[in-house]
Amino acid sequence: MAFWNFWKKNKEEQTEETAASEVVKEAVEDAAESAEVVTTAIETETVETAETVAEKAVTETVAEVVKTVTEATDEMNATVAEAVVEAVEETIEEATGETVEEITEEIVEETTEETVEETAEETVEETTEETVEETTEEAIEETVEEETSEEEETKKKMGFFARLKAGLSKTRDNIVKGIDSVFKGFSTIDDEFYEELEEILIMGDIGVNATTAIIERLKEQVKEQHIKEPADCKQLLIDSIKQQMYIDETAYEFEEQQSIIMVIGVNGVGKTTTIGKLAGKLKDNGKKVLIAAADTFRAAAGDQLAEWARRADVPMIGGKEGADPSSVVFDAVNAAKARNVDVLLIDTAGRLHNKKNLMEELRKMNRIIDREYPNAHRENLIVLDGTTGQNALVQAREFGDVAQLTGIVLTKMDGTAKGGIAVAIQSELHVPVKYIGVGESIDDLQKFNSDDFVNALFDVSDGKEA
Repeated sequence: MAFWNFWKKNKEEQTEETAASEVVKEAVEDAAESAEVVTTAIETETVETAETVAEKAVTETVAEVVKTVTEATDEMNATVAEAVVEAVEETIEEATGETVEEITEEIVEETTEETVEETAEETVEETTEETVEETTEEAIEETVEEETSEEEETKKKMGFFARLKAGLSKTRDNIVKGIDSVFKGFSTIDDEFYEELEEILIMGDIGVNATTAIIERLKEQVKEQHIKEPADCKQLLIDSIKQQMYIDETAYEFEEQQSIIMVIGVNGVGKTTTIGKLAGKLKDNGKKVLIAAADTFRAAAGDQLAEWARRADVPMIGGKEGADPSSVVFDAVNAAKARNVDVLLIDTAGRLHNKKNLMEELRKMNRIIDREYPNAHRENLIVLDGTTGQNALVQAREFGDVAQLTGIVLTKMDGTAKGGIAVAIQSELHVPVKYIGVGESIDDLQKFNSDDFVNALFDVSDGKEA
């Protein structure tokens, strides 16, 4: 049916095409008449005028013919195109049961949905790629920062180890060379071998108790491992000394709590310097620190501590020279509570262990702290000069009778021949060495590490001989 309609309309258009041909014919006849006009002009006027008239007449006639033909052709083509479209639509509708408009709408909807999905997928992919790139860049930057921080920390540690190793060179000459001579001089492990080792360790200020414990442990290990060669005992000896000096990480819990640290010791051991360095380290770790200058006996002690406080960028509370040190402690403790300070460091006078009145003053300050700030974590650090050997052990014992010692700071370990005292003090008093100093800068005061210390003492690296 649709095709029949299409044929019928096409027939009608053929008729219209015939009519268009008639129009063209009439235009040609008009052109002939124009030619007659040209002929008349030629006969009556000059040649130039005839040519002008002819050109004008022909141009106008041809333009009209072209215009007429174009309009007729366009009208015919439009009519034929409309007829074709209508025929196609009817055919599609009969075959599918849907109009062309409905089908077109469905296609547009499907195309739009696909386009939206594709656009969404592309957007997600681009966003994901950007997020991954940003995350990757951030991860790389964080990794680089962490590696840089670790490298700097390693450099600092290696620098301190090198200084410690150099500082213990005299002790090493005093102890290790003698030990090496025993290992090389004996061919068998017997009582004489152990006696020689024992004598060298005691002479090196390691102390009787520590030496006895080390030798007994060595004998047990030799028996358990069936060791026959003296040279094979050296690493066992090193490990035994490390075990004697081991410090658990809980020894530094005070750094993470609200604490009051009283620093005590005789004149000249480096108390003020130690307080300044410790304040700087705690401040760098994000702690709120306050210093109390309770050494009111020594001239210019307050000025010296004030300079260290300035370097560490921490506040200080002090009193006039000759003032009651207990009053300074009272003011400092209450200020620490009011300011919510993390760590209060108290500098005390260089009390000689045989001066009863000064030792009594130390007891009085402890009583004030206990009364005014009972909830604070208490630390009593004694600073000992590593160059004094066994005398440092005597000082620690005397101060231990007045104040409950919780830790030891060994100073001036750079150049001493009596570095073995570090082993003796820890073994004799059962008080851990918590800090060790090998120089004047802040980085020259470090937490004590038994492995580093013994490795430096025996000139070994990671438990193996260098």
